[in-house]
Amino acid sequence: LIVPLNTTLAELHHILQAAMGWTDSHLHEFDIGGLRYGDPDMLNEDRFEDDAQAFDAAQVRLKDFSRKPGTAFTYIYDFGDNWRHTIMLEKLVAITPAPKTATCVAGARCCPPEDVGSTSGYEEFLRVLSSTDPEDREEQQHLKRWSGGKFDPERFDLAKTDKKVRAPLKKRTRLK
Repeated sequence: LIVPLNTTLAELHHILQAAMGWTDSHLHEFDIGGLRYGDPDMLNEDRFEDDAQAFDAAQVRLKDFSRKPGTAFTYIYDFGDNWRHTIMLEKLVAITPAPKTATCVAGARCCPPEDVGSTSGYEEFLRVLSSTDPEDREEQQHLKRWSGGKFDPERFDLAKTDKKVRAPLKKRTRLK
């Protein structure tokens, strides 16, 4: 993904949701240098004593952090499934004029369906879908219906993904 440096972490969350094909149905947070960013009202509501206080992701922009290539931080989505993504700055790209939206320039494979049950749940989901064992047939039919009829883990549509990741920042540019 190419993302403008003036993008807030809250906007980055929506860009990542679009890239993954998820529906923003669960809590999320960014862990950057040991600090937590997200919706502070939600994240601070039930935090444990040893949890760091969460800061408002809408108040922090990517440009507020290191721009050194190789810099990485963690994006956590769905605390039940605990999807942990390492977000890495690969390089700074000077584009004239500066982009106003995010862009997807490459990708691979289909994202796990929302609520599939973390990596172990996704592995079981894929196992059942590809199974030829008659004992898996009922669960296989259920999972096919649940996942929309056909799921191809190798599918990736660059044009469709690019269109989706452009949308979150288009709303911002229309408001200005």
